[in-house]
Amino acid sequence: MADSLTGAAVLIVEDEFYLADDLAAALTEAGARVLGPFGRVEDAQRLIESGQVVDLAILDIDLVGERVFPVADRLRALGAPFLFATGYDPEIIPDRLSDVPRMEKPVTAAAVMRLLADLHLSR
Repeated sequence: MADSLTGAAVLIVEDEFYLADDLAAALTEAGARVLGPFGRVEDAQRLIESGQVVDLAILDIDLVGERVFPVADRLRALGAPFLFATGYDPEIIPDRLSDVPRMEKPVTAAAVMRLLADLHLSR
């Protein structure tokens, strides 16, 4: 199923270095084109606003005290599927984003890859 990620541009917005690095390595091995990782909302937004195509995204909800929801809103407006990888309870997610898949940390790269592949195939 990870084969379905070949060539996909996947945005990683995650401030935990080791997790971001593991995800980037697994995605690269699966043939995806990794965008990031970005540990700040501003940096991720800058990439999106540059016109860079984003096929899929992995978003950590809390980035050094800043919420990722503006990035999520922009991705939704562009029609790019994404998931939240977080240690926070679902209640922190605004109602407008409550349908977004959420993986509770700690997550494994393999589990994230499976969900991303499903999101990509259902596009």
